[in-house]
Amino acid sequence: MPIDADLFRATLTTTGRVSQNPHSVILRGVKFQNKIYFSRHKPDSDWFKNALENPVVEIKYKDCVLKGIAKKVTDEKINEEISHLKYPGEKRANENRVSIEVTLHE
Repeated sequence: MPIDADLFRATLTTTGRVSQNPHSVILRGVKFQNKIYFSRHKPDSDWFKNALENPVVEIKYKDCVLKGIAKKVTDEKINEEISHLKYPGEKRANENRVSIEVTLHE
């Protein structure tokens, strides 16, 4: 996997659920068990809703563009683990969050 850190910043590009245009945001990502995770406090952001509606996503990390399939994380233990990896030692690591899991294409 070309992502060389467990916690990193990357650009996530989704397809707009209404416009069908690319929508890019810079996010803090987590690499965990050979998957990539992005999380939020609430499921109200465009990138989150877009990924659920159109699961094919791109992740730009350093000089790489990676393609994958996103899905909502329904396992609360994984959501908790992602929060603690994303915010190590921070109080907000204990907040409830929603996450998407991205499986990269080989």
